[in-house]
Amino acid sequence: MDATTVLAQITGNIATVGYGLAAIGPAIGLGIMIGKTIESTARQPELAGRLQTTMFIGVAFIEILALIGIATPFIFAAV
Repeated sequence: MDATTVLAQITGNIATVGYGLAAIGPAIGLGIMIGKTIESTARQPELAGRLQTTMFIGVAFIEILALIGIATPFIFAAV
């Protein structure tokens, strides 16, 4: 096994771990936001529709962070 093969394997493993760490942020954000929406709906059921709409907009923005984490290695690897 030469040094280039070992370095390629280490780089691939580090990239996988890096994306795993990058996915933790959006996962925590989704958990907090959905939990708070459920809590708010329990406190004021008459606002459930408005809260749900706002929650889905927030979910879209948080998911963009995860998609950027997936796309970034492909963008920079193409150079």
